[in-house]
Amino acid sequence: MYGMQSPELPGAVLRLHNGERPSPSPARGGTVHYYSTASIQKVRRFNKLILLLRLLSLCFSLAASIFMAMNTHTPSPSNNTSGTLPTSNKANWYDYDAFRYVFAANAIICIYSLAQMGLVMWELLRVNTLLPEMIQVWFDFGHDQAFAYMLMSASSAGTTLAQNMRRGQKWIAMDHTCNDVNVFCVQSDIAISLGFAAFVFVACACLLSGFGVTSFIITNSRFTFNT
Repeated sequence: MYGMQSPELPGAVLRLHNGERPSPSPARGGTVHYYSTASIQKVRRFNKLILLLRLLSLCFSLAASIFMAMNTHTPSPSNNTSGTLPTSNKANWYDYDAFRYVFAANAIICIYSLAQMGLVMWELLRVNTLLPEMIQVWFDFGHDQAFAYMLMSASSAGTTLAQNMRRGQKWIAMDHTCNDVNVFCVQSDIAISLGFAAFVFVACACLLSGFGVTSFIITNSRFTFNT
């Protein structure tokens, strides 16, 4: 049907084609978008891909946080090659700024990914964004960029410290190296690697949110052309 006047928006011409349906009605004075069924399915597939990336970033960042938070070990007598401190002097991750940074960054990514999963699930169930669409696209893109940079920075700082320990540099406030407590260094490497994996998925989500911003600027909609 063509040329039908909207009872809610006087003067607005609604163009409906076979198989099309409107998105949920906005408040009076808002913009009504009409998408075909095929377009809605594409949006759903796109959101499912984003949901998968959010889930993967949540899993890897959570694992990185757990590995780092549990990284406390006591040097064994057989490996205490320095001999200057008693073996009861534990190696703790929170004694090092870089490792605290790794833990904090991954913990923040956990919370952020969980919140983003909630937003995506809302959209999948309601076929509408929780926030106004313009705010939603810039919120996603801006936060994805900021948190991806933060996670890369933290993982890089942790990698530098771990490499210095591997080279035999003395630890802060201790005389132990990785030769004394190798398990501590191995667990640190695992946590940092998991953090890098989480960064990859956050960066991929950032690319998709960037596509959404570009599409919104061009078409006034994130993923589809309005009819």
